[in-house]
Amino acid sequence: MSRPQQLLTPGPTAVPPEVLSALAQERLRAVFRTESEVLVFTASGTGAFESAIVNLLSPGERVLAVSQGEFGGRWQAMARALGCDVVPLEYAWGASPRPDDLRTALDESGARTAFLVHSETSTGVVCDLEPLLAVCAEAETDAWGADVVITGSQKALMTPPGLAFAAVSERAWERTATASLPRFYWDWQRQRKGQEKLSTPFTPATSTVVALTEALGIVLADGLEAAFARHRALGRACRAGIKAIGLELYSPDDDSAAVLTGALTPEGIDAVALRLALRDRHGIMIAGGHGDLVSRLFRIGHIGHVTVEQIAGALTAIEVELGAAGADVEQGNAAPAALEAFGTVAPA
Repeated sequence: MSRPQQLLTPGPTAVPPEVLSALAQERLRAVFRTESEVLVFTASGTGAFESAIVNLLSPGERVLAVSQGEFGGRWQAMARALGCDVVPLEYAWGASPRPDDLRTALDESGARTAFLVHSETSTGVVCDLEPLLAVCAEAETDAWGADVVITGSQKALMTPPGLAFAAVSERAWERTATASLPRFYWDWQRQRKGQEKLSTPFTPATSTVVALTEALGIVLADGLEAAFARHRALGRACRAGIKAIGLELYSPDDDSAAVLTGALTPEGIDAVALRLALRDRHGIMIAGGHGDLVSRLFRIGHIGHVTVEQIAGALTAIEVELGAAGADVEQGNAAPAALEAFGTVAPA
């Protein structure tokens, strides 16, 4: 009679059954809206970036990398570092890629692979991905024809950092057979075989996988459309509050900016000092800008586990700190504007 095996090794240590079963659940596929394999790596989102490059490309192969912010630039830098011939399609930060530009760049470069950033969180721009993917010809994951879709657990999935995901189409799997960039940890085939056995080829971030399983259940309980609608409403609330303060929006003033709202401080007001004041005096953490925008740009995220009351509170704190820094800001306008835009009644 066989007995259950007990794992008493020093690493990997015993894994709770729910962790192993979580890797086989359909929740990730449902969230990605794909029938394709969703690979789960213990890594930041940048690790999934690298996995795409090394599994799809060969040394010296030409690739088109579109950049309209920090993360588009990361695609370019990473592909160069790994030995690819990178053709950049550059936009000013805050701009949105255009299908005609992409078509021309693909035709002129002869590249078979294009890297695009859908949600450029460094600027708040979410590009209109469907017409861009239509241009790619080889290229919602299945409905739009994306071959590889990548994200990290710390984004809208309401899970701590530590996991990265790559939803891989059959066409992309076929490409891996001829791609010859060296890979080991990032090898999709190795990861796929592990997941087929409800396991992983390397030590997984088990506690984060458990958290992810719970978070995906929360997201799917009300449905993806409800989550999208809530994020759009939070974006409207945040933008309305920013404009009520009298600040200039950096991110778009429309529902494409459902992930975050970027705004510029008034001339002479340092955005870094504002963020530190919010953290130290109000216990509120917001994000800063990159590059030349460090001193002016701040970013408020409103995806995941965020409420409109939190947004309103952050906007009120921004009013207070801008006034303390000498900005000509009328107090008390931001929160009511945000709550009205969200669709609630501002408290008396």
